[in-house]
Amino acid sequence: MTFKFDLSFLLALLTLGAFTLSSSAQEKRPNILFILADDASKDSFGAYGSQSAHTPGFDSIAQNGVLFTNAYNCNPKCAPARACLLAGRYSWQLEEACNHNPFLSEKWKFYPYLLEEKGYHIGYTGKGWGPGMWKGRNASRAIHEDNPAGHPYNKRTLKPPYTGINKIDYAGNFEDFLKATPDDAPFCFWMGVKEPHRKYQLDSWKLAKRDLSKISVPAYYPDNKTIRGDLADYEIEIEWFDKHITRALEYLKASGKLKNTLIIVSSDHGMPFPRVKGQLYEDGFAVPFIARWDGKIKPGRTVTDFITFPDLAPTLLEAVNAEKEPQFTGESFLPQLLSEKSGRLDPDRNYTLLGKERHDIGRTDGELLSVSYPVRAIRTDKFLYARNLLPHRWPVGNPEFGFKNVDGGPIKSYLTALKPDSPEYRFYEMSFGKRPLEELYDIESDPDCVKNLAQDPTHRKTCDSLWTQLKKQLIAQKDPRLLGKGDIFDHYPNAGIRNQRKIYKQPHYDPVKNYEKFINREN
Repeated sequence: MTFKFDLSFLLALLTLGAFTLSSSAQEKRPNILFILADDASKDSFGAYGSQSAHTPGFDSIAQNGVLFTNAYNCNPKCAPARACLLAGRYSWQLEEACNHNPFLSEKWKFYPYLLEEKGYHIGYTGKGWGPGMWKGRNASRAIHEDNPAGHPYNKRTLKPPYTGINKIDYAGNFEDFLKATPDDAPFCFWMGVKEPHRKYQLDSWKLAKRDLSKISVPAYYPDNKTIRGDLADYEIEIEWFDKHITRALEYLKASGKLKNTLIIVSSDHGMPFPRVKGQLYEDGFAVPFIARWDGKIKPGRTVTDFITFPDLAPTLLEAVNAEKEPQFTGESFLPQLLSEKSGRLDPDRNYTLLGKERHDIGRTDGELLSVSYPVRAIRTDKFLYARNLLPHRWPVGNPEFGFKNVDGGPIKSYLTALKPDSPEYRFYEMSFGKRPLEELYDIESDPDCVKNLAQDPTHRKTCDSLWTQLKKQLIAQKDPRLLGKGDIFDHYPNAGIRNQRKIYKQPHYDPVKNYEKFINREN
């Protein structure tokens, strides 16, 4: 009897110990807070050298964590960039999701719902994945209606200081989410701030008493008050984004969950201006990217390894000790987060791949409507090489439709009003003109990408080498454009059917039926 009692007692202790270890392991799984700006350029933040925007929230995370100098979005437009983040795949591997404003397939799995299956409490506020239409399928459950970024928390609003700013209280909604999170569950939250997306309150910089002399004007724009004023209005919304970062940190600290939370801050692409948003130039696809994880990430580090948006999902799953999802083709950068060192940590992370297809409507090719402008590019430490695969098409949309792949605003209006005899006409051509088959830029000496070296015979070997490397990688990734099947991107339907009927003056235009006909013809 004594033996049996002791054995039972021992088994009970072992069971209790296993439960305690399991609970401890659960508690050690990090919370995840991903904060994403809408249309914010990397150099708009103090941590990346801005002298005019005041961004203490962003800069504090960089100081208490790690800053990446070579982070890229894979495809510089809202919907495709966000799809890369959520689905962990390169843009040209995402079928319809390589395009802007698509009908998103049910086949893709998204990291928030994969984490929910692991016991995570998930949610989002503001802008999640979009724009586009989705049905959304969780990995192993029925179709759900929530955004691919998570379950919505959007009840709180506030009165913004300027009319161009959205009334959503992003940080306040994050606080509501924290309060709704069960005590025994880790969380994953997507804080999708809609700023500094246009529209802006015109000349809000005057009300804010901004000093235009401090504004930095890129080399692809003329330098005048109109340009500086538009950039200043933009920076006001950068600072609004930053205020929500600061408040989110305060709520985390008050909840006692700051220490065990992996915080990542980025932007989907560069500022909503000509030659930036939606364009394969440095300011369009280079993104701010910082991370803080107290006790795990050594503060004050700077990493030069190349990372890209498809890498985020596998990184987060590895951070919570979950198995890698087979759908993911990105590579985890968790070692870069947890390293004690700065600089180039992995010598093989010395380049990134980029690409785009159809971003916006308003581009035609013969009888085809809403076609894409396909580009593939490779960015190394020194060079950006871009291949405009169909250079006869207009890169930012047809002139007769108003260049719809460029957001409206004072800078667009100024540039499009320039005449061919104007000494500033070159600025119009850089933003709105057609482009050659090849572009090559020396990023070290020309970060604004205004001097194309591709036609210089002394750089022929560089172009050929980079194209060979790019082509080899894309073929390995089964990019339809490199496999002779790229026409599919022209036929994936844009969800804005009513707008297309209006601009093309075709009231019966149906891109969904046209797509079905194309598929049937191909099969």
